Amino acid sequence: MALVTPMYADGSVDFDSLSKLVEMHIESGTAAIVSMGTTGESATLDMDEHCDVMRRTVEMAAGRIPVIGGTGSNSTSEAIQLTRCAQQGGVDACLLVAPYYNKPTQQGLYLHHKTIAEAVDIPQLLYNVPGRTACDILPETVARLAEIPNIVGIKEATGSMERMRDILGRVPGDFGLYSGDDETGAEFMLEGGHGVISVTNNVAPKAMAAMCAAALAGDRERALELNRPLEGLHSNLFLEANPIPVKWALHEMGLIPEGIRLPLTPLSEEFHEPLRNAMRAAGVLS
Repeated sequence: MALVTPMYADGSVDFDSLSKLVEMHIESGTAAIVSMGTTGESATLDMDEHCDVMRRTVEMAAGRIPVIGGTGSNSTSEAIQLTRCAQQGGVDACLLVAPYYNKPTQQGLYLHHKTIAEAVDIPQLLYNVPGRTACDILPETVARLAEIPNIVGIKEATGSMERMRDILGRVPGDFGLYSGDDETGAEFMLEGGHGVISVTNNVAPKAMAAMCAAALAGDRERALELNRPLEGLHSNLFLEANPIPVKWALHEMGLIPEGIRLPLTPLSEEFHEPLRNAMRAAGVLS
């Protein structure tokens, strides 16, 4: 799951709330935590803060749950620095978003990820989210990168089952395919994917853990039954840019303060009730 970074109203990190969230996810059966991904506001924390949050999350988890550090950048050298500090902080693997804004070619994407993998000997997951990055790691490039020993999987956030099947047919059997799209996550797993790196899981961890277990076991009927109450969260947690809605929801649940860093702003008033209704439907708010 993609963990939020709790913050006070002044934007400073609330490590006490972070520790409580880690404990909640361990108790709820969450399979792994991504620290400092998009949901963790990686774009607005500086390098030292980024490394500190990853390191302290590892300390809080204390080996009870894997921690994956989000270490991507549109600068290859900066991504190497972040990946090294994540490794030094004890993460189990790193998640590297495709370089955003500068729109590299497929060869540029290949060389970017290859260079990082060769520079830092730690398991690495690609992260393809064209809606945010303005570039797309195509299946043939994923297949090339899958040949590099410590590139072990991909978070594929296009929401396309056709894309998932294409990648699945090109990569080795031990290459991990993880959905980055909650709305299609259940179907992704039922069609052969290995999990979902979820935003919804922040708000409904027990329900998401149960749904994922059913989907990974191939129990379509049970997985879809468990997913149905979560469908409102899957959509309404993206009424504004992630992590705006999910941080509002967790604050509404009394789990974190209301802090969020500019240029992100608190959830607009017009979306409060739709998100509350989705939370009620999922059973996480009375």
